Amino acid sequence: MPGSEHDIIRLCVYCGSNAGAEPTYAAAATRLGAALANRGIGLVFGGGSVGLMGLVADAVMAGGGEVVGVITEQLVGAEVAHRELTRLEVVPSMHERKARLCDLADGFIVLPGGFGTVDEFAEMLTWNQLGIIAKPVVLLDVNGFWEPLLAWMDKAVECGFVRPAHRMLAQRALSVDDAIALATAPVPDTPHKWLDRDATPVRGVPQP
Repeated sequence: MPGSEHDIIRLCVYCGSNAGAEPTYAAAATRLGAALANRGIGLVFGGGSVGLMGLVADAVMAGGGEVVGVITEQLVGAEVAHRELTRLEVVPSMHERKARLCDLADGFIVLPGGFGTVDEFAEMLTWNQLGIIAKPVVLLDVNGFWEPLLAWMDKAVECGFVRPAHRMLAQRALSVDDAIALATAPVPDTPHKWLDRDATPVRGVPQP
């Protein structure tokens, strides 16, 4: 809609609030931010000035791009809020933060990170699986960082906990250009998540 906050494409980047032990992680964050700015794609992120978060935001701002940060009151109090953004929104809780990041974004790119990064990635993946949203989720696999997580997903399919179609919702990119291409492409339709409902009724679960 003209005049809405979605006049431009925005991608949410999830990543570590630390820079990581290898310089390749920081380099990837900077390349991603520069590429977003060069393509006129806005950045939505967790609003921090530290770690990979700060690096990707700085790179977008340096390229003249738009950066919207969403941070909690508690983290502002810890003095990690980035003060040099296009816009910084402060919300009361982590739940509201994650929901707002999702509202603002058209897709998601996941750089290396820790517990919080995996939490955010898994929630958006689950929301796609449940049909709550239909927005691409892309793991930017820097130096094989996400390979163990990808292997676990394959194991979950093998063991009957995840549909192959839903496994494909967690897309993998090996370069910044591929990550942006995947994150701005349509998400394919997927079936419901309950494999048991395809054949055998599950006790206590209403059948369609």
